[in-house]
This record gives sequence, C-alpha cells and structure tokens, in this order.
Amino acid sequence: MNLCSLILIYLFSFFNSTALYSADGKASYYSDRMQGQRTSSGERYNKTLLTAAHATLPFNTRVLVTNLKNGKTVIVKINDRLSARSRSIIDLSRAAAKELDIVRAGIGTVRLQEVEKEPKEQQDPSLIVSEKTPVKTE
Repeated sequence: MNLCSLILIYLFSFFNSTALYSADGKASYYSDRMQGQRTSSGERYNKTLLTAAHATLPFNTRVLVTNLKNGKTVIVKINDRLSARSRSIIDLSRAAAKELDIVRAGIGTVRLQEVEKEPKEQQDPSLIVSEKTPVKTE
C-alpha cells in the first residue's frame, strides 16, 4: 500500500466513525456582556438558554456536560465556536454554568459526552388504498 492509500483509508474511517465525542477538561462560561451578540452559528446569545461554544463539534450537537466536582449535569446545544486562545474545552451559557454550579468559581472541571441524536421516527409503510376493480357495464 502506498501513502495515498493509507491516508484515504484513515480519512474514510475518521469521517464514517459512529463513535460519539467524549472529553474531560476545563469549562468556563460567557460573560453577561455577550447577551444579544451573534454567535458563530448566527443565533443571538441568550444567557438564559442552555447553549455552549466548542472548538470542533458541529452546530446543534447536543452535549451532556458533567461537573466532575459535584456530579451535576446539563445538556447543552453547541451554537458557537471557542476562540483559538481559549484554555477550556467548552464555554457555557450562564444558565448552563448555573446548573453545574460553576458560576461562583468561574471555571470547573467537566466531562463532555455527545448525546446521540434521536432516531427519526420511521414512517409507516404506505397502505394499498384499493385495487382497481372492474366496472360492470350493461
């Protein structure tokens, strides 16, 4: 196998992976002055919603965030990007930080776990309404 083949196999396995994201690290939260500002996804930041910024996860990904110090958890929706200089793995909205009890400290050690997307409801198979019946003519 040549190098190009190995790279293609790696990329193919990476992009077709069904493994869900998981990581441990530091979490911070948005300051109140960000209220109403546009996020990277185009939504306006609302400190009362359970949202977050992450460096690489796609927008609208749901992530279970667990505070490793007290065991509290919250599910947030990714709607923004972290800055390149950020030392944290996630930046939470004020509401999410409050749920995890990290507002006072300003930062906390957390575990992130991507929440599996809910399977789409399977559509019922179409029913045969009627079969063409011969019309009697006299």
